[in-house]
Amino acid sequence: MNSVLDSNTSSVPVASEEAPVVVEPAPRPRRPRGFAAMDRNKVSEIASKGGKAAHAAGTAHQFTSAEARDAGRKGGIAPHVRRGRGPRGAAAES
Repeated sequence: MNSVLDSNTSSVPVASEEAPVVVEPAPRPRRPRGFAAMDRNKVSEIASKGGKAAHAAGTAHQFTSAEARDAGRKGGIAPHVRRGRGPRGAAAES
């Protein structure tokens, strides 16, 4: 018979042995990894060694004051141009 139409069946669901209940353990809190887990002084030492090695290899770049000034100007203009409030002609430059 159809269990939906049969009035003799109970409306309370019966736990079956086919589907065991799986209880997942609580998630572990995330711990910092890599540089985030290190002491700041240790990170500073590692970064210093990298900078010294780059300069020794000749691959490091040192900004001149003119390059730094130009980069700062472009960085200040960029967000204003995207919002339509930048100086005239700035949108044509980028």
